Amino acid sequence: MKGPALPALKHATVNAMLKATSHTSLGLVFVDASERETSLPWAQVYRRAKRAAAGLARLGVNPGDRVALLLPTSPAFMDAYFGTLLAGAVPVPLYPPVRLGRLDEYHRATSRMLQVTGAVAVLTDMRVRLLLGPSVETARPRLGCHTVDAVMHGDEDLEVEVTPDALGLIQFSSGSTVAPKPVALTHGALVAQVAALEAAMPVAPGVTPVGVSWLPLYHDMGLIGCVLAALYYPGSLVLIPPETFLVKPALWLRALSRHRGFVSPAPNFAYGLCLKRVKDAELQGVDLSGWHHALNGAEPVSADTLRRFAERFEKWGFSSRALRPVYGLSEASLAVTFPPEGRGPRELGVDPDVLAREGLARDGTRTLVSVGAPVAGFEVQVRGEDGAELPERKVGRVFAKGPSVMRGYFEDAEATERALGDDGWLDTGDLGFGADGELYLTGRAKDLIIIRGANHAPQAFEEPLGAVEGVRTGCAVALGFTPEDSEDEALLILAERSAPGNEQSVEADIRSAVVTATGVQPHTVRILEPGTLPRTSSGKLRRGEALRRYLAGELTAPKKMGAVGIAVEMAKSALAMVRAEHDS
Repeated sequence: MKGPALPALKHATVNAMLKATSHTSLGLVFVDASERETSLPWAQVYRRAKRAAAGLARLGVNPGDRVALLLPTSPAFMDAYFGTLLAGAVPVPLYPPVRLGRLDEYHRATSRMLQVTGAVAVLTDMRVRLLLGPSVETARPRLGCHTVDAVMHGDEDLEVEVTPDALGLIQFSSGSTVAPKPVALTHGALVAQVAALEAAMPVAPGVTPVGVSWLPLYHDMGLIGCVLAALYYPGSLVLIPPETFLVKPALWLRALSRHRGFVSPAPNFAYGLCLKRVKDAELQGVDLSGWHHALNGAEPVSADTLRRFAERFEKWGFSSRALRPVYGLSEASLAVTFPPEGRGPRELGVDPDVLAREGLARDGTRTLVSVGAPVAGFEVQVRGEDGAELPERKVGRVFAKGPSVMRGYFEDAEATERALGDDGWLDTGDLGFGADGELYLTGRAKDLIIIRGANHAPQAFEEPLGAVEGVRTGCAVALGFTPEDSEDEALLILAERSAPGNEQSVEADIRSAVVTATGVQPHTVRILEPGTLPRTSSGKLRRGEALRRYLAGELTAPKKMGAVGIAVEMAKSALAMVRAEHDS
């Protein structure tokens, strides 16, 4: 499968993109939980970035140095990110602590990422700095930890010239199956990626595109797919903090309506969250007809969720043709495949038993969704174990090649060699097949569950759980494990409950849903407290770590309680939500 040719690039580097777009009247809009808006024109982003660059130079940051950013969605993030670039240095966005629980685990992960990238300095804000202490103390960055406000103090400007071959970003891979790896991306790769995005989502002459995003800025879909893409078009971008969206998902849809948002991406769970949590009363006067590109990526796509989302929000002008399931990964900068514009999702029914046992996509009852064809400049191959390209409808390993593929994993030649080989083809680690020139994904190679000789992707067991009442949306994993009383692999389901209630009934519903969809009977189903399952910084479930914790007895089951206890727990949940809204 081969995409169209990449159009001629408008700019050579991200720095050049920022400078050019600073001459427009466009910019960023930050929305808070009360829907108050703060505008930050690109011209001001550019001016502030030059001042931040001078401040970093005063600290001792040199071109090529890595600077870690631990900041929430805010103007300060833009100061730090673009300031680092204009200083000729390499930004390393990391996720700030989002909850007070498991801080020890957070500190270990963060200090490791600081050490792996050799970050010379950390930029943050006063609130996050108070929680970072042990991470910074362990990593000991040479120039220390500083608030963005302190770095911005001064009147000097700085703008270092960089080339397309210079590193423009180190972003960590999701780490859903292994520890996150530092993906090194050049300015040229970043520009090529946003050029491919523009080709996949063109705008009519004279139209100024507006994006709306609640995605975290330390993640490729939020940073590259939204911020850098808005710079490249050029266009404007509306930003909602992710924690605000999770508490009030209707804010996303209202912002899309208010600003006539042209494009907005989100993982599948966000569409499901809107179905469960957005009330009709919250959408009074909302018009979603301007939302032409409702991208769905970063996690497995559910055909049922897409259908229900389109049906539910059609009365507010949303069109199912706007839905675009997409595929990409950190190592490719972001996007690898996109479906055609304005077509809507393409579904394919496959026989789950034949898929599991023979790796063939024959017609059947399990619905898979196409993630499209390669974007401009990219090629995709599905290969067998011998490395040869497979015919259509045969499951194999997905490989990708294109101008925005990473230079490699930062200072890790061995891992880079495994991922890119000698020919520059990226081994994505994903499994899938081609059909009618488009890609269908079936799972991750390392997540396969082998039961009685059949290879099952965990998604085959997890997708039916989206409709089970009492299970939190997107908070269940299917795993293969060997029970103590057996030598054969069996199916384990770990699912977080959505509210206190009858766990036995929820467990029975889970078993029924899995058997009905797949014919496989789970050996063990464990209902867990909300927030128990481990996730990556971008929100993906870490199946391997979940299995380790289960086998080690580290996952907590819900407490048994009577009616009074349930009422108390529900009251606590409601109070926590109110506090979250107030804090955000």
